[in-house]
Amino acid sequence: MAAERWTPDSWRNKPIEQAPVYPDLAALGDVERQLAGFPPLVFAGEARKLKRALATVAAGESFLLQGGDCAESFAEHSADNIRDFFRVFLQMAVVLTFAGASPVVKVGRIAGQFAKPRTNPTEKINGVELPIYRGDIINDTEPTLAARTPDPSRQLEAYRQSAATLNLLRAFAYGGYANLDNAHRWMLGFVKDSPQSGRYQELADRITQTLDFMRAIGLDPEEHEQLSRTDFYTSHEALLLGFEQAMTRVDSTTGDHYATSGHMLWIGDRTRQFDHAHIEYCRGVRNPIGLKCGPSLKPDDLLRLIDILNPTNEPGRLTLITRFGADKVGDMLPALVRPVQREGKVVVWSCDPMHGNTISANGYKTRPFDRIMAEIRGFFDVHRAEGTHAGGVHLEMTGKNVTECTGGARAITVGELSDRYHTYCDPRLNAEQAIEVAFLIAEHLKSGRDRTRKKVEAAE
Repeated sequence: MAAERWTPDSWRNKPIEQAPVYPDLAALGDVERQLAGFPPLVFAGEARKLKRALATVAAGESFLLQGGDCAESFAEHSADNIRDFFRVFLQMAVVLTFAGASPVVKVGRIAGQFAKPRTNPTEKINGVELPIYRGDIINDTEPTLAARTPDPSRQLEAYRQSAATLNLLRAFAYGGYANLDNAHRWMLGFVKDSPQSGRYQELADRITQTLDFMRAIGLDPEEHEQLSRTDFYTSHEALLLGFEQAMTRVDSTTGDHYATSGHMLWIGDRTRQFDHAHIEYCRGVRNPIGLKCGPSLKPDDLLRLIDILNPTNEPGRLTLITRFGADKVGDMLPALVRPVQREGKVVVWSCDPMHGNTISANGYKTRPFDRIMAEIRGFFDVHRAEGTHAGGVHLEMTGKNVTECTGGARAITVGELSDRYHTYCDPRLNAEQAIEVAFLIAEHLKSGRDRTRKKVEAAE
């Protein structure tokens, strides 16, 4: 049976989950018309370049580092926060590239990650039932009915902040800040006293020595853009489909539709019903697409979703982001990996070690660092056993010195959560914890390459 004809608004004829109810539909329509006339935030050629990079991940030749805020905040939008996030991201990438001996595809949860799925539509605060906070693009955290009522004008502010963020990120990525000569300067002040700082400084010293050697033999790193700049892409959950439709454009060179709100979109674990609106919208745009895969996803349903989202089996098109929890990954991940491998589906396998390891403690949502690390180890163990490529990691993280996830090198305790618990939604790794994760992954990548080299040598 042929697939139904896709259009940017064909999702409107499907059932939908996690959709806010706007009381003023005329105002909503006006905002969406304005957005449809705005310049794109990203360009089709950039999305295609990311897809080609992700194809190398699917082939086992590189690694996907995807991370950023749980939900971006209008109030915390500042150049300093963007810079701090970007330099921690660069540190993680250089750890993976240099210590792990692997090229890294860099994708931020930034410049568009403003909407969040929620378990319940309402919550009670001081005995008053209010609509749940769904992210700054929809409503406000303030516990009043007026603030919690979905307001379409917030989409315009989300667009403006995304544009400003992208402008700064591009300047950082291509304007010299990402130059490997700056590896020492990327260290954040509060991380300098960390147990991880020594490992990173040693690695930065090795990079400096390598660059000095290149100069000594007549190779100027400044003339090689791979060393002086970097490709950095943006991503967010495609949750607010009216906004995504308004930001959909036809690429003049190919005639294909692209979501121009971000380079990569992903579909959440709560909105991946194959006959619902979010799958319908994402199947038609040509961006790279991510699909969250949680414990409730059955193997046959996954294969069906793969066929809908990537019917031509295009390398780099589809990233499967698994989120099981440390105690389930060993049992549940193989059940998905095996049929995908058997059917010859070309996908990127990425690990989200955050969402399956959320607990409550002292009235706070938190994520124990040891469980995050355990799920990452389990992810690598499964792929090693199955002969597949553990291709990426998907993290909620920040460049700020927060105390939201317990554990890590400084052993943040439950009692310390209240010290700097700043998230508007889910707990994030701080910079120090994020770098610690990078070193763990680098060890797995390096050991995997060492095993491959030994097999090749033995075969020869």
